[in-house]
Amino acid sequence: MREGRARRVAVIGGGANDEHEVSLASAAAVTRAVEANGMDAVALTIDRSGRWHHGDGGPLPSAEAVALVASCDVAFPVLHGVNGEDGAAAGLLTMIGVPFVGSPVRAGAIGMDKWVTKLVAQAVRVRTTPGVLVRSAADASSMDAVPPFVVKPTSGGSSNGVTVVRHPGELAAAIELACGSGDTALVESFVTGREVDIALFRDRAGVLRAGAALEIGVADGGVFDREQKYDGTASFTVPARLCPDEHAGVESAARALYDALGCAGVARFDFFVTQTGVVLNEVNTTPGFTEQSQVPLMYAATGLGYEGLIRELIEAAEPAA
Repeated sequence: MREGRARRVAVIGGGANDEHEVSLASAAAVTRAVEANGMDAVALTIDRSGRWHHGDGGPLPSAEAVALVASCDVAFPVLHGVNGEDGAAAGLLTMIGVPFVGSPVRAGAIGMDKWVTKLVAQAVRVRTTPGVLVRSAADASSMDAVPPFVVKPTSGGSSNGVTVVRHPGELAAAIELACGSGDTALVESFVTGREVDIALFRDRAGVLRAGAALEIGVADGGVFDREQKYDGTASFTVPARLCPDEHAGVESAARALYDALGCAGVARFDFFVTQTGVVLNEVNTTPGFTEQSQVPLMYAATGLGYEGLIRELIEAAEPAA
């Protein structure tokens, strides 16, 4: 951080969605790092009903919450999922004129919609998992593709509502479950490959900086599900065991998507590395952000620790002097 300029940072966590608890953990970690960097952290939480709170206090009227955010130099929203990551937080902060860490409305909204993300990826020649958009379990009767499939909500994250379908008779129930977590669902072909993620952020100098690629240990025929993500059993290899061509393919695809979506701040890009090349799984414009989350681990492997990463992201969000 540049000397001589006090920093007051609004850290916003929680959210009215099924990723509330994950967001609280991210916000707590970011708050600790903001304070460790010598900045003043203003902790704000949105509860499951959508009410604002200041720190551990009671409900805060929306007008007072907005005024408190507006009193800060920079905002650092870590609102995962709908009503936050989907562009909602970015829209609010843009309207009240507070610089913020993270992607603008367009990138957040597109990145949250897995179907639209596929269309953008295909337009910039990034391979995607073959799939179809469905709106109800009734759509299962018209599908003639052969399992296995992965069925998941079009929006949301943390692997909520995701099912691996191995037999045709399981498809309708899987679609119903996924649609229960969002208005529509994706039925995608099961891709056999290694799950490899990479993160990017554009720093204050305009340089797009990549973290080390990270490989997720997943059992054959399985998926990286919600339980593995949050029960401490996830197995990460950083850097991922990639040959030069595989690494180049992953990073090149991520860079193309970061620019095509119009991302800012840090975004994580999830891929399958298969025998025939790199295939996009999905994009996260507000990824998990505890000290042990994937993105901080990726940058730590390049020598940029958690507190330094938070500082870099805040400095990149500051308006030019």
